[in-house]
Amino acid sequence: MAPSQAGPQRPGSAKAKSRSEDAGEPGASSGSATGRHIMVIEDEQDLQELLQHNLGREGYRVTSLESGDGALARAKSTEPDLILLDLMLPGLSGLEVCRNLKADPATAGLPIVMLTAKSEEADIVTGLELGADDYVTKPFRPRELEARIRAVLRRAETSADRDGEDEDSEIITIDQLVIDRQRYEVRVADEPLELTRTEFELLALLAGRPGRVFTRQQIIEKVHGPDTAVTDRSVDVMIVGLRRKLGSEGSRIETIRGVGYRFRD
Repeated sequence: MAPSQAGPQRPGSAKAKSRSEDAGEPGASSGSATGRHIMVIEDEQDLQELLQHNLGREGYRVTSLESGDGALARAKSTEPDLILLDLMLPGLSGLEVCRNLKADPATAGLPIVMLTAKSEEADIVTGLELGADDYVTKPFRPRELEARIRAVLRRAETSADRDGEDEDSEIITIDQLVIDRQRYEVRVADEPLELTRTEFELLALLAGRPGRVFTRQQIIEKVHGPDTAVTDRSVDVMIVGLRRKLGSEGSRIETIRGVGYRFRD
């Protein structure tokens, strides 16, 4: 199936140019993702067309922008389900777009997946700390990208569902692992584990958002508080101890080299 014949306009205008494909138009097909709206902010035309074609084939509606300058207003007006954001953009950078989206209450909850070059580890860390939900490095495999998009959308739905729940009943269950936030209890295969408070908080943080990458600084702030004298190395030591106590379930905690950790989705 070939991409839509109506190619995007070339860069050059100070105003962000856009193109959208809705369900029922060429390039969008029915599927499990039908009705979901993804905003792609990417200035490389070939990659933009590839993304639009592949996502459209999966059933997503796609809106494409070639710069970050018009992304903020467009995100408010179109209310996408997810934003796929290149970090290297003309004009307003991807990091600035992410920062502004997360600072605005109207768009703060929009899931963001960053597209980055492999050499941009510092930008990946910065983007995640600004609130991005995940990242994919270029070049990437389309199936991996689509899997990550589905995972982020699924986590966003789960988080929205939890917002209305009574925290007294908040229990995380992943296969044989059960975490009771209120009782500070962890069980693996129905056997209780003895964890320190910081180990419990670390496990609950990672397992509560499976698939999401947390930087070491985010872990420090969420587990110990923002004004604590804890080093990145201390986080690594905690992870080692937690993996050991979890036994076979410890392999679910994955190291993302140069960035941080995540609990395998």
